[in-house]
Amino acid sequence: MGTALHFRSPRIRIAESFDTSVEEMLQAVRELGLEGVVAKKRQSFYEPGKRAGSWIKYRLNRGQEFVIGGYIPGPHGIDSLVVGYFRNKELIYVARIRNGFVPATRRQVFEALRPLAVPQCPFANLPEAHRSRWGEGLTAEDMEKCVWSSLAL
Repeated sequence: MGTALHFRSPRIRIAESFDTSVEEMLQAVRELGLEGVVAKKRQSFYEPGKRAGSWIKYRLNRGQEFVIGGYIPGPHGIDSLVVGYFRNKELIYVARIRNGFVPATRRQVFEALRPLAVPQCPFANLPEAHRSRWGEGLTAEDMEKCVWSSLAL
């Protein structure tokens, strides 16, 4: 069997397995205030970059409503959406979103956003001085690629 991994983080919890029902597991995750749970077939192994279907991620964390403040064009329409949330009357940049779009959806979202383009950035906290630790910062250089949206105005 593989070597055990040890983490020094209170945010990461590793367990060999739990002999409990899905309902009981989800209730415990809710009670602990955790983001969610990753479930897998008992004998499966993690395969980086692959989605074999033997692992699933079930999120329970609280949702946040986001506003599309712009997008970065790509070969199929949009490459990524630039989103944020309102804090008082200011739109605060949160992230660029790329996941979950197939080429057809990228084209549909692009066609919906294209007529809403405006010349100025609607985000109060942009540009960022450098990329964030998650690699999703939006610097002045990154902003040159952005098309801003009147959805946020």
